[in-house]
Amino acid sequence: MENKKSRRDFIKKSAIGLSAVYAGGILSGFSARSYNRISGANERINVAMMGVHSRGLALSKNFGKLPGSEIIYVCDVDSISAEKCISTVAEIQANRPKASPDFRKALEDKNLDALVIATPDHWHAPAALLAMQAGKHVYVEKPCSHNPAEGELLVAASRKYDRVVQMGNQNRSCPNIIAAITELRAGLIGRPYFARAWYSNTRKSIGRGIETAVPSWLDYELWQGPAPRRPYKDNLVHYNWHWHWHWGTGEALNNGTHMVDLARWGLGVTYPIRVTSSGGRYCFDDDWETPDTQVITMEFDGKASIMWEGRSCNGKFEEGSGDGVIFYGGNGSMLINECDSVTVFDLDGKVVKEFKNEIQMDKARDLMDPSRPLDALHIQNFFEGIRKGVETNSEIVGGHQSTLLCHLGNIALRVKRSLDINPENGHILHDKEAEKYWSRMYEKGWEMKL
Repeated sequence: MENKKSRRDFIKKSAIGLSAVYAGGILSGFSARSYNRISGANERINVAMMGVHSRGLALSKNFGKLPGSEIIYVCDVDSISAEKCISTVAEIQANRPKASPDFRKALEDKNLDALVIATPDHWHAPAALLAMQAGKHVYVEKPCSHNPAEGELLVAASRKYDRVVQMGNQNRSCPNIIAAITELRAGLIGRPYFARAWYSNTRKSIGRGIETAVPSWLDYELWQGPAPRRPYKDNLVHYNWHWHWHWGTGEALNNGTHMVDLARWGLGVTYPIRVTSSGGRYCFDDDWETPDTQVITMEFDGKASIMWEGRSCNGKFEEGSGDGVIFYGGNGSMLINECDSVTVFDLDGKVVKEFKNEIQMDKARDLMDPSRPLDALHIQNFFEGIRKGVETNSEIVGGHQSTLLCHLGNIALRVKRSLDINPENGHILHDKEAEKYWSRMYEKGWEMKL
């Protein structure tokens, strides 16, 4: 492995490289299919996709189209989603991937280099750990863990097995945001001391599920995997598991992770000293357990704090966007809505600077799902980490630290009080009830062990 390279130098080079890729339709004169037929093109990385119903399908298109990558396995307990993904990928790359409903079979293949995980949250860390133990690198969608203990295990495993683990916080690979955060931390608005982040949506009721027979297309036993067994209900798969503590982590980790991560990055903070949260399921009387309305406040040593507001049932925009983060400093403020939108204001609210992308993000959209224009950059960064030892933009140490902030917010909400936190390691202090949420019970045989 080469020595770690400067993240800033890599991003500049990757932006230039992707501009050439996009301008030429992957490469001038080559389609994605023809390019990937070239033996050894860019040290081809063989990938298995785990969980391909929605987010995983979008990622599959991106991994399949980017030069130097080939999807050789599609792993999903939903046979319909698996076949759809296989057919889609077969139109993109030269070879048709194999179906492997149980991802553990794919991990046995010595030709496999990396596992991409886009499953329900309760599977993220257990699958990542098994992949590393099999010698594979990991790209895991956010959140990286279902609970804090799992995040710590992934950090330890990445070091023990010397594997690259990238979390899917795609904003970390946006050249525009990287430039903005660099200037922010260099004093563009004075010392940034407070970051306010938010996410809003207008989600409907999930109703009351009925226990019923498992559909023929679903391996529900493997879908549950490491989670203790519960009866199948007809309103659970494919999305509403997000709102059950047993499998999901609520809106705070479903979408809050993105902007809380930017807030932590911009303020230059790691672990808090205190976390407070309020909220609940306010809008409907149904099976939804996690809060649909939530405010999390994180205080850090050194006079800095982050606040995240989540609204799952009222999608009114804040600062012109459904999600974002605004930093407040001694000389002004900085608003980040999306990769394309970073604006700096003086103390009177006058716009004094705007950041523009070095590449045309709209030209990248033929490589990716239109709602995810950063995937190609983030995946390429993951590949560089594997090939050259470049420190990835959302490596698992930082990924865990940002994810932990949201976990702590959920724990504070569940115990209905503020949590005192050890700023050295992020652990909860002097609260045995809260500490019970640090880990979880696993189905026998699925316990996570290094």
